[in-house]
Amino acid sequence: MIPTKLNHIRAFGVLALSLACAPSGNAKLGAESTTVVRAETTKVAAKPAAPDSNITLADLSRIQGSATAPVWVIEVSDFQCPYCKQWHDQTYATLRDQYVKTGKIRLAYVNFPLDSHVFAWPAAESAMCAGAQGKFWPMHDGLFATQNHWEATSSPAPVFDSLAKAVGLDMKRWHDCVSSGIMKPLIAADHERASRAGAAATPSFLIGSKILEGAQPIEELRKAIDSAQVKSGTTSH
Repeated sequence: MIPTKLNHIRAFGVLALSLACAPSGNAKLGAESTTVVRAETTKVAAKPAAPDSNITLADLSRIQGSATAPVWVIEVSDFQCPYCKQWHDQTYATLRDQYVKTGKIRLAYVNFPLDSHVFAWPAAESAMCAGAQGKFWPMHDGLFATQNHWEATSSPAPVFDSLAKAVGLDMKRWHDCVSSGIMKPLIAADHERASRAGAAATPSFLIGSKILEGAQPIEELRKAIDSAQVKSGTTSH
């Protein structure tokens, strides 16, 4: 079992935008109380990790922010979704700099690969295996930066290899991780938890009691974060 700290939330409000990738069937957002992954941060060990430890390290690596931050922002995303790329390119850095680095929020990336995106699963595995070496976020940035290139290829593996080298991974360890499929259960668990929490499209953001769907601008995220801070008894400075 992956050692995670689960937190119950209720999605009272849903803000939907058209700028989102949705699975076939147009599943609608739910409003049920469910669990969402909220793992504690930890320092990544420098020595090679055992398989179970790889999963744990990957799980922890995709979390940013101070352990004392009063508000969580759960980003539900798909590396091949063009709207997830749009949000990453236009808004992610501002959220990181203004809220994560200042200790106001903790940001966690939750995988939600859609069946319509044929390379979404291998991209997620590549990122999580990078996370096993403490390099989830650099790989995350590289995957979105090169999305237009690798999604148009017959196989994204050469691009993923290039990204892994660029972020300084132990290539043998990363290749072994990817080829083993060890991250598949973690990614599947992400998808299931996000679905149960009410996420039905990418990107979606779980903030306090709200689910915001689509490539949200920083102004909308700020409103939700400020509301969650008030409810937690903290305020922005």
